[in-house]
Amino acid sequence: ATVITNLLSAIPYIGTTLVECICGGFSVDKATLTRFFAFHFILPFIIAALAIVHLLFLHETGSNNPTGLNSDADKIPFHPYYTIKDLLGVFMLLLFLMTLVLFFPDLLGDPDNYTPANPLNTPPHIKPEWYFLFAYAILRSIPNKLGGVVALVLSILILAFLPFLHTSKQRSLTFRPITQILYCILVANLFILTCIGGQP
Repeated sequence: ATVITNLLSAIPYIGTTLVECICGGFSVDKATLTRFFAFHFILPFIIAALAIVHLLFLHETGSNNPTGLNSDADKIPFHPYYTIKDLLGVFMLLLFLMTLVLFFPDLLGDPDNYTPANPLNTPPHIKPEWYFLFAYAILRSIPNKLGGVVALVLSILILAFLPFLHTSKQRSLTFRPITQILYCILVANLFILTCIGGQP
C-alpha cells in the first residue's frame, strides 16, 4: 500500500490530496488497510462479472479465426472438444502449481523472508517480488519521480493501444514477420528489465 500511494503522490497539484483520500489520512493506517482489504475482496467479483459478460458477448457473436478466414465448415461445437481441452489445461496448471507448492515451496521465495524481523536493522537490498521487478527497474532507472511514474504507466498503457494500431484483418502473427520480431523484442525487454530490477 505504501509504494502505490507514494507513486500517486508524484502527480502534480492533486497527488498529495489523492494519497490522503486513498489512505484515509496522512499515512498508512487502519483506515488504509480496511480500504485496501475491501478493494481486494471486491475485485475478484468484478473480474468474474466481466468474464461472464465477455462469455455472453462471445456466445452472441461467435469466436473469430486469427487467420481472418471465417467459414461455417471449419466450426466445431464447444462441447465436448473445447470443454475437454479447457479441463486438461486447468488440470495441467493445477498439477504444476501443486508440485511447486508441495515440493518446492521456497523456490520463488526471497531469502530475506526467513530472517527474524528487526525494526532496528533494515536489510541492505530491499526489492519487490519477482513479478514486479520490471516495474521496479523502470522506476529506478529514471531519477525524476514523476518521470519514473509516467514511464511506468506508459509501459503498461502501450498494450491498451495495440488494438487501435492493428488494422489488418489478419490477426495471426504467422504472416507478419515484423510483428513477430517486435513481439520477441518485447519479451526480451521484459526479461532484461526483470533481471535488472533484481540487482542491488
